[in-house]
Amino acid sequence: MDWQQWHDRYDAPESPLAWRLRAVQDRIGAALDAAPPGPLRVISLCAGQGRDLLGVLPAHPRREDVRARLVERDPGNVAEVRRTATALGLPGVEAVVADAALLDHCADLVPADLVLLCGVFGNITSADIERTVEACTQLCAPGARVIWTRHRKAPDQVPRICAWFESRGFVREWTTSADHVQSVTVHRFTATPAPLRPGTRVFDFVGYDRLRARESRTPLETDEPRGNG
Repeated sequence: MDWQQWHDRYDAPESPLAWRLRAVQDRIGAALDAAPPGPLRVISLCAGQGRDLLGVLPAHPRREDVRARLVERDPGNVAEVRRTATALGLPGVEAVVADAALLDHCADLVPADLVLLCGVFGNITSADIERTVEACTQLCAPGARVIWTRHRKAPDQVPRICAWFESRGFVREWTTSADHVQSVTVHRFTATPAPLRPGTRVFDFVGYDRLRARESRTPLETDEPRGNG
């Protein structure tokens, strides 16, 4: 997959991905508006070109408060984030070439005030989605918000993912209508953060196409939950 070329899909204004991007940006702005005064820590996993956060921060009154780390494996996308952040005058935005599944890359930014998991859950197994939800208890400060996305194609996993969040001390604040094929949801953390566990790998990035092909050939082995071990 050419992940830089993949981002061209966002440039079609009426596409589902462009709609999802606008919805995520709206929720980022609302989360920043609602955050308490003072420094704000933001983590974005599998951040791509960072169009969600970078589309909000330049005009937002909290831009100077934000220290953000965008973790992305594709060097070309990371280079694009760095170019854009520099051009927009956002020195608090850092992009690193790294495997977002390893929480160690976020160690000095936890607990964070905002965690972005956009474009992640449609590319990993069901068991790894649950592991990632569990990991959010290590990433989030009390009151932090997680903004996450997932398509609603059958089998629709959105209700299940919401239940996983809500069983771990997260309260659902907002979600898109089930009429939209691309779902955006916001959960707020109300529990006590768990200590970050160095060396924790929370998912393997399978990719949407390979994941769908696998699910069409075999029973959904991904339905078996797995602990955060």
